[in-house]
Amino acid sequence: MKITVVIPCYNECGTLPQVVRSVRAAPVADLELIVVDDVSTDSSAEWLRGPLAAEIDRVILHERNRGKGAALRSGFAEARGEVIIIQDADLEYRPEEYPKLLARIEKGLADAVFGSRFRGGEPHRAAYFWHMIGNKSLTIPSNLRTDLSLTDIETGARAGCRIYEVGISHDGRTYAEGRVGWRDGLRAIYAILKY
Repeated sequence: MKITVVIPCYNECGTLPQVVRSVRAAPVADLELIVVDDVSTDSSAEWLRGPLAAEIDRVILHERNRGKGAALRSGFAEARGEVIIIQDADLEYRPEEYPKLLARIEKGLADAVFGSRFRGGEPHRAAYFWHMIGNKSLTIPSNLRTDLSLTDIETGARAGCRIYEVGISHDGRTYAEGRVGWRDGLRAIYAILKY
């Protein structure tokens, strides 16, 4: 089964080389790697055109900043794999855990598998208290609207698929490193109501 990994990138030059190499080292036989740069203002694009170019199957460079969702859609449009994995460029999630996410899909038991920071006994960095409260206060109304029992709706779901969650490791960033803020919570509430 061919797997496409899409990495949306915006100002991630500090972790981009490591995440690309970690994805390439993931225990997946047939892996395609797409990186979408959403007009980074740091040296991310230079890394993608230069030292990392040989390790990436396709690089997509947006002409204007359109946000993470648009970066993902651009990557999905170019994907040739049967399954797509979203890998953030900040190394909060570990590519070596891909087989755990793929197992249910490979057995034909799931249409989508979400990695959850809140399910299972996998190691994860202790979450900020208010971030956890914010996540739970978004997850509950989302579960009410979708009649699902997800633990981490920040992964997103809408298509009526057979969805599984798998506990994954999480090496969360600090607020200083670009942690999400209250505006992201407002956007999530809007998305819950809209979709």
